[in-house]
Amino acid sequence: MLELLAPAGSPESVIAAVQSGADAVYMGFGDFNARRGAANFSQEEFTKAVRYCRIRGCKVYVTLNTLVGDRELADAAGMARLASDLGADGIIIQDLGLIQVIREAVPDIPLHASTQMSVHNLAGVEACAQMGLTRAVLARELSFEQIAFIAKHAPIETEVFVHGALCFCHSGQCYMSSLIGRRSGNRGMCAQPCRMQYSMGGRMDDYPLSLKDNCLVDKMQLLEDAGVTCAKIEGRMKRPEYTAAVTEVYAKVIKERRAPSEVEYDQLERAFSREGFTQGYFNGERGPEMFGTRQERNREQEKFFNTIRKQYVDAEIRRVPVDFYVVIQEGKPIQAAVSDKDSNRVVVTGNLPARAERKGVTEQQIRDQMYKTGGTPYYAENVFCQIDPGLHVTASEINELRRKLISELTAKRAQRPERRVQKFPPVPTDRFIRKDPRMIFQVLTADQLTEELAELRPAYLYVPLEVLYKDPHCADMFIEKGATVAAVLPRIITDDQVPEVAKMLQEVRQAGIDEALVGNLGHIFLARQAGCRVRGDFGLNAFNSYALDVLRTAGLESATASFELRAAQIRDLKKPIDAEMIIYGRLPAMVSDQCIIKNSAGRCSCQTPGQLSDRTGSVFPVVREFGCRNVIYNAHKLFLADKRRDYETAGLWGVRMMFTTESPRECVEVAKSYLGLSDYRPNGLTRGLYYRGVE
Repeated sequence: MLELLAPAGSPESVIAAVQSGADAVYMGFGDFNARRGAANFSQEEFTKAVRYCRIRGCKVYVTLNTLVGDRELADAAGMARLASDLGADGIIIQDLGLIQVIREAVPDIPLHASTQMSVHNLAGVEACAQMGLTRAVLARELSFEQIAFIAKHAPIETEVFVHGALCFCHSGQCYMSSLIGRRSGNRGMCAQPCRMQYSMGGRMDDYPLSLKDNCLVDKMQLLEDAGVTCAKIEGRMKRPEYTAAVTEVYAKVIKERRAPSEVEYDQLERAFSREGFTQGYFNGERGPEMFGTRQERNREQEKFFNTIRKQYVDAEIRRVPVDFYVVIQEGKPIQAAVSDKDSNRVVVTGNLPARAERKGVTEQQIRDQMYKTGGTPYYAENVFCQIDPGLHVTASEINELRRKLISELTAKRAQRPERRVQKFPPVPTDRFIRKDPRMIFQVLTADQLTEELAELRPAYLYVPLEVLYKDPHCADMFIEKGATVAAVLPRIITDDQVPEVAKMLQEVRQAGIDEALVGNLGHIFLARQAGCRVRGDFGLNAFNSYALDVLRTAGLESATASFELRAAQIRDLKKPIDAEMIIYGRLPAMVSDQCIIKNSAGRCSCQTPGQLSDRTGSVFPVVREFGCRNVIYNAHKLFLADKRRDYETAGLWGVRMMFTTESPRECVEVAKSYLGLSDYRPNGLTRGLYYRGVE
């Protein structure tokens, strides 16, 4: 049966989820989780919550799903060790380096790949399995056919978000909140810029990035039959009453293998809605009908929440079935036992039974007393008795035996698993310190590939795979000047798109281009299959020295340091693999399966980038990506030409200029400014996050 995983943003939410039928809950513990704004648990609260859940047969997964800096790794791994010691059943994780550290330091606790790892194809799941993860949370943008294909062939468990908020951007690939206000979604501090007002050439009261909540309540049997392991409800930032209302409906639908009723649909909508729900991604559909905004709470919703709350507060709806055994024999102390479905068994001994002056105790009397488990997390499924006739036992004696059995069973069910604890792995060592980083140009369009730019002789040139496929010789002028060309793969490649990308890679490889830049773990195998050497892009979110070591182990030639790091942090990274840093360009803020260009214009107009304006007047270019996706770029251009010493002394293999919406002429002028041949400075420049950092 599908595991139902519910959110627990507070101790009360744990009770709400468990008593409403959740098979597992997920919660934040400490500061290393993607909802740092939730009421995350103290150690005492966490200990109580885990005990509460273990007794009632509900699993607990801990979210440590943020990027972690070198100086934070020991604390984050310590939190994982503590969570394991306290009895957590698994850890949900994003950071590649933290995976390596926990895998060695706490080897027995299961690790789940967070949706922040952007796992959207089978190869991504297989990469997670190779790293020792036991479950992968799939991207929310996948269709049922894509989910079913992965679930059928996956070597580990798969988990799917079935209800709750949809981000506009692929999880783990959103940098908009950090670029605008230093609040990083990858660090658990997202300010939800996709819920704000924007203009696409019209009025400022539009919400072109605000998607309706997902609701797949009528698809549970489909997912279970497809082989999906777990159905996940979003909402750690929402109220306990929301958790209870939504969990209750999904629990009933899953366990009874049926479609939801109209009343249950209404309950979901009353709990939370953004002008209704959507199943667009699940059905393989995209478009403006998927968008909506949140409605303000009203008195009716408060009355509804009050009713929901009364159902789980101070209640024991969630009860574990047990079997009782009672043996009363003449001349022997009373023997009583209890067992549960998890192979826990407790035996206790009572007093010697006396001879009855009249009628002896009966089996029915014993059963009546043993069935009285109200107010406890248990109910008696069976009571088995073996009683010699003519013996006297008081009801209070049987009640005391029952209470003792329940107490000892509770202690047994609350026991924490024994797990190994080992030393943290040693800090990776530098490959060697570089003092002359190679200059890398990255272009977005064929028009930017000019003779004048080639004359500036970059060591490397990164070109989109689609551009190279259309004209494999478009970069020949750069190759003639000594540049090595690498094909930039799209950040999102679903399994149904793999054949098309593989064909393009083969064609480009035959033209002599044998390097590829990938921004997702699931794309490494695809590039290797085409015979390419692989370099790591920013989408891999390499945030610490251990993450760079993981990418080295994966066979990459180089890796890009996250642009959410400060320049000083990049300098201090141990570099067991060649590392590069982005030093110029409009940084990508979001990549989405939606096409807001089409949503705004009502038709495809991919040749002309769109413009998204916010309330401050900042303009964010919107550009088509492979698969009719959109990339939203930052309003301001990163510019570090006057900070040359900072990146030249950072021990880097390469420094990259990213040209996106620049004209061919501007590309040349920017490159010259970095080479000391011009004093050009773009309008609206930014230092990015390299000097101010992120929260």
